[in-house]
Amino acid sequence: MATNPSPPQAAAPGAAGQNWKVQTYLIGAVVGVLLGLLAAYLFARAAEENNHTRTPQKVRTGDMMKLTLSVLNLIRQVADLGARDG
Repeated sequence: MATNPSPPQAAAPGAAGQNWKVQTYLIGAVVGVLLGLLAAYLFARAAEENNHTRTPQKVRTGDMMKLTLSVLNLIRQVADLGARDG
């Protein structure tokens, strides 16, 4: 007596369409954490090498504004990658 195996169940149409988004979010989160840790390490190392006191000098407002604009530009460029065709 042979039994016919049941055909594999197809995933819900919405589930397959969302899988790439979850993967993209996870990769982005990991890359963001790694880049943030690297930036903090480099900042701390440079402050330690250039300033022999226990605490680094405060970051100036103008420098923070430049850094913020650079990060926003980077985010815009990444968003443009997603908007490209083919």
